[in-house]
Amino acid sequence: MLLPRTRARQLYGAEETAEDYYCNYGVNPDYRLRLEASGLRVSGVGGEGEIRIVELPEHPFFMATLFLPQARSSAASPHPLVAGFAAAVATRSAAGAGSRAAPAAGR
Repeated sequence: MLLPRTRARQLYGAEETAEDYYCNYGVNPDYRLRLEASGLRVSGVGGEGEIRIVELPEHPFFMATLFLPQARSSAASPHPLVAGFAAAVATRSAAGAGSRAAPAAGR
């Protein structure tokens, strides 16, 4: 399940998604409140409420998953999270392109 008002849900454009999960590890649920109190937002959970996606809302694009979005991605059909990351990079690059100082001579 993708939680409301999160970047993950916005990028998927859906309330739920199915991802292949090959990991034997996960986030200890005892730490969820501490992580959220520190600014990390849980944005995707598995069927039993286990954390699968987290993000930092104030960051241009910080998202961590316990699955591999790039494994389901190709140039012809990019995974929604990969496409979102590429769009964030392009936006940030375009915004900073005109404000960068020229490199010093001899470097």
